[in-house]
Amino acid sequence: MTALYEILGVPFGFLLRIIYDTVGFQNYAVSIVLLTLFARLLMIPTTISQQKGMAKTQRIQPKLRRIQTKFAGDQRKIQEETSALYEREGYNPMSAGCAPMAFQFILLFGLIGAIYYPLSHFLSGISDAEIKLLADAVAKLGDSAMSKSTHLSELLIIQNIDKLQGIPGVSQATYDAIAGINFDFFGLFSLGDIPWAHKGEFHIIWIIPVLSFLSSFATGLYSQIKQKQSNPAMASNPMMTGCMTIFMPLFSLYFVINYPAGIGIYWIASSIFGFLTTVVISHFYNPKKMIARLMIDETVARRSKENNTKQIAANKE
Repeated sequence: MTALYEILGVPFGFLLRIIYDTVGFQNYAVSIVLLTLFARLLMIPTTISQQKGMAKTQRIQPKLRRIQTKFAGDQRKIQEETSALYEREGYNPMSAGCAPMAFQFILLFGLIGAIYYPLSHFLSGISDAEIKLLADAVAKLGDSAMSKSTHLSELLIIQNIDKLQGIPGVSQATYDAIAGINFDFFGLFSLGDIPWAHKGEFHIIWIIPVLSFLSSFATGLYSQIKQKQSNPAMASNPMMTGCMTIFMPLFSLYFVINYPAGIGIYWIASSIFGFLTTVVISHFYNPKKMIARLMIDETVARRSKENNTKQIAANKE
């Protein structure tokens, strides 16, 4: 997993730097939000593809159930008839969900990689050797939160750069470059700060986990409502719907509490932009309307085929 973050983080780190220098107001938090928006915009075509795939899947579900009922107990026949149905319908289960999801994961890993490794991917001119020396030094500062995960070391270096001065092998230019990053959230807290480090006290940084939970919950709840409207069968599976609306927000809450605030900013922005794109796409690509359109297209295609057959037969006579 770490290798994916490191590899895919290279192009996204480059984009993050461009955004920071041009439209990010020289603020790392703003740049993270804008980069997340850019990634979400790239995901729109795959999201639309998923929406169309879901409509197609719902459309052929009754036909699949008839096959399973008709050939119950004969798995080989069911597989043959199912494959034949997919061929007639021009339906590919992979393109309906797996392929778009894979593309989204590539974007997601690249985005997180750019945020996890700002010294490697965002700044330029800092050698791997210097990063290693700084990472070793930040791990010795004695804060237990800092040693939880090695892939957070670069964020923590930025957070604690004032405490790391004078390490042999690290140039002053490197210190100046790192210290020059505007790494706070509008002066309220550092993006490298961890909410859990402020447990038991009232601190403004706790707004990050709260917003993360609420944005994730709103996204899951809206998705659940829309899917139930288009597929009432989901209402009979409370475990699935409960997982969507409760587990993911709780997971995001736990994740954001224990990780630097910069990751929390990304998580909130991703949830909000994901919610907005879901609302817009659901409006323009309503599943019920798409299913109705598929039925019309199938009727037109079937009648056209019947007319062609009749015409061929008439010509032979």
